[in-house]
Amino acid sequence: MDKRTSKDDYYLGIADAVLNRSTCLRRKYGAIIVKADEIISTGYNGAPRGRENCNDLGYCTREHLNIPAGERYELCRSVHAEQNAIISCSRRDMLGSSIYLVGRDAKTNELITAAPCTLCRRFILNAGIEKIVCRTVSNEIETINVADWIKNDDSLPEMKKL
Repeated sequence: MDKRTSKDDYYLGIADAVLNRSTCLRRKYGAIIVKADEIISTGYNGAPRGRENCNDLGYCTREHLNIPAGERYELCRSVHAEQNAIISCSRRDMLGSSIYLVGRDAKTNELITAAPCTLCRRFILNAGIEKIVCRTVSNEIETINVADWIKNDDSLPEMKKL
């Protein structure tokens, strides 16, 4: 008897296919938003509509300046995969949904642990998304409950948490 693919693996596989549209020279991300077992939106990272993509320009400003991953996003041309998926939906459709996220190194195509950045967390919170399901570098599945971000607000200085 064939073992059926789990729903999380199924949706992460689709997010992995979506990232192939990414135009970033460093990292490729794919995101899909699912509600009530229906895909309601997809997104990948790339320059805003009408602007040239990094892969068309042939360079990445952050890479050229040796900026480490996770820093100085204001210098990046791309809109993140989660942001693109969210702006393609209405909030009422996203309330209580899940977002599935997969990332790969643009040069090697190896999996990288996908996790929303601080700005994307804000988008996800305001969109009403309940859960994030991410593919990790070891091809495992990590689930994040968005309510935990509210309880454990990492945007506050340490002294405010006391």
